[in-house]
Amino acid sequence: MMRLRYSPTSPFVRKVSVCALELELDTLIERIPTNPWDPASDIAVDNPLGRVPALTLDDGTLLYDSPVICEYLDSLAGSGRLFPVASVARWTALRRQALADGLLDTAITVFIEQVRRPQGLRWADWVEFQQTAVTRTLDALEGEAELLEIGAPTIGEIAIACALDWLVFRGVRPDWREQRPRLAAWHGEICQRPAFVVTVPREPS
Repeated sequence: MMRLRYSPTSPFVRKVSVCALELELDTLIERIPTNPWDPASDIAVDNPLGRVPALTLDDGTLLYDSPVICEYLDSLAGSGRLFPVASVARWTALRRQALADGLLDTAITVFIEQVRRPQGLRWADWVEFQQTAVTRTLDALEGEAELLEIGAPTIGEIAIACALDWLVFRGVRPDWREQRPRLAAWHGEICQRPAFVVTVPREPS
């Protein structure tokens, strides 16, 4: 059985979990709770970057991080459903995943600066710069929202939906739906899929 190092708050872990559920591979994965912020964590054994997700295959092979793991799962299912084979569809899906992951990287920077960094060390201009990038990305997604899939999502749509939920979960941009009606409508529909319903981000109990 494969072993997944995970945190219930990580949007990148959620992306992997949604893919596994969509591909009906979730029963083949043992989930190992991991707090990558804990100095005592042994996550570096599975990922030298000290990040989740990290997947250990049956033969001991280590895979990280989420783009690699998600594509591996799609190859294991043999469907090419989440990572299309056709060139135009493939590059569109990969571009959207890259945009969503970049949105998360930027938003996580804001979260760390505003929440985890001591008050006296916070850099307001840096936060504003990053928030501007978040706004640009959200506006770009609004511009192509009507082209996003709901019934047969690719890795692009999965990554975008996970990123948008995390913005609200961590309070980085809880108002992103305002003035973005098409993106909000799409997000509301895709998040009704069972794979999203059961993976809603939450704080560890």
